[in-house]
Amino acid sequence: MAETHAPKSYYVSTPIYYVNDAPHLGHAYTTVAGDVLTRWHRQRGEDTWYLTGTDEHGQKVMRTAQANGVGPQEWCDRLVESEWKPLWEHLDIANDDFIRTTEARHTARVQEFVQDLYDKGEIYKGGYTGPYCVGCEEYKVPGELLDGENGEKLCPVHKRPVEILEEENYFFRLSEYGPKLLEFYEANPGFVQPESARNEVVNFVRHGLQDLSVSRSTFDWGVKVPWDDRHVIYVWIDALLNYATAAGYGSDQDKFERTFPADVHLVGKDILRFHAIIWPAMLMAQGLPLPGRVVANGWLMVGGEKMSKSNLTGIKPQDLTAHFGVDAYRWYFLRAIAFGQDGAFSWEDFSVRYTSELANDYGNLASRVTAMVGKYFDGALPGATGEGAAEEALRAVLEKTVAEADRKIGDELDFQGGILTVFGFIKHVNGYITEQEPWKVAKDESAEGRARLATILYTSAESLRAIAVLLNPVMPGSSQKVWESLGAEEHLGPLAQQRIQNAGEWGKLPEGATVTKGMGLFPRLVD
Repeated sequence: MAETHAPKSYYVSTPIYYVNDAPHLGHAYTTVAGDVLTRWHRQRGEDTWYLTGTDEHGQKVMRTAQANGVGPQEWCDRLVESEWKPLWEHLDIANDDFIRTTEARHTARVQEFVQDLYDKGEIYKGGYTGPYCVGCEEYKVPGELLDGENGEKLCPVHKRPVEILEEENYFFRLSEYGPKLLEFYEANPGFVQPESARNEVVNFVRHGLQDLSVSRSTFDWGVKVPWDDRHVIYVWIDALLNYATAAGYGSDQDKFERTFPADVHLVGKDILRFHAIIWPAMLMAQGLPLPGRVVANGWLMVGGEKMSKSNLTGIKPQDLTAHFGVDAYRWYFLRAIAFGQDGAFSWEDFSVRYTSELANDYGNLASRVTAMVGKYFDGALPGATGEGAAEEALRAVLEKTVAEADRKIGDELDFQGGILTVFGFIKHVNGYITEQEPWKVAKDESAEGRARLATILYTSAESLRAIAVLLNPVMPGSSQKVWESLGAEEHLGPLAQQRIQNAGEWGKLPEGATVTKGMGLFPRLVD
């Protein structure tokens, strides 16, 4: 009898984040996007696996710890437990694992991976002199540096002077993988997204790759090179391998085969080359499968500058959630900014969109539908009878909405497009209620009048049910409130178990379901 294997998990990763400081909006932007994507696929009925974590080695972390008067391990432990993990919990991030690069399950596997490359002749010893940015933890190509005011050369990302490093290192034969990478990009045109990112990567590789330094010998905060403990493994080699070690590489073969490689690596565009060039080359050297997609999101801009701690524009997510709420926070950045492009953040824009779309459109819809069922039918959902052209038209819009949102978010990672599609349907439902005027129909106490009122309110409640399902990956808190107010869980089961593709199936809420009007989904903002 042939052996059967469980289907591969839909595996999404964020970058692992440096713990040189607390997380800011840029980190949360990527992490929320990954959470929405995996929740969406989970509601498709797929087995999913979502990985995030922290990058804890390297010179930048070591220097930050020294500046704070503690050892690097103590600094990492403090930041992870007091800042990073609590924030992801606060933002309703449903990650399946949190990998720390100082954990033994990671460091031991990193040494095995690098030792294997060394034994295969893929790594050799040499010397190197060149400009290095500690902020990026990366040697820079001289041609990409900027000119500073005093003649110094600046990192194009951090706008700070680079350091000229000269040391004996071990090198990975990256230069030999240029043709193989170009062949792979050609065969897999969707591997790097968006198109602008793909063009950047392809052009960089076409100009020729240099062998990559994979060790450092001027400091000791890192994973020891197994055959030469005077060196530590370059932090980016260490970091990239988290995507394999967390998935069971070298420790849990069944899990590894079920999970690896990632279907989607979500990255910031400043670390694109590591993920789209170095990481696949490392996997090629080991004969391991390559990821499905590397998707580079843009930068969040404040005053025209990339948001980061180093340029003092880092804003804490809690500053916004305290005012707007967690669900609105999760919604806003994905709705306001096309994923893959840079986007400007402003408090004023958030306030306007919150009031217009969340409070007035969505929140008001949920409030008035549940209130009318309570007022006219004592909170018992009436059944629909005698549906007409208006109801049929709304159902057709819903079917189109479900298909379009599923394609945009689940397949294309067009979060903005998918969210706008759902909110377009919300506007349709509001328009339907305005046109049908149930408050006027309620004045007709005849059998025909009651039947018509029942149809209008059932149609509105069913529409709300579908909206709750579609928005659950984006705004799980408010969606759960809508689900509970419709009495849906008693009859249909938990919201998280509802299938995205079935959201448009009509008539799922049963007649007689208990409908209650709860607190407003999105309260009026107080300045």
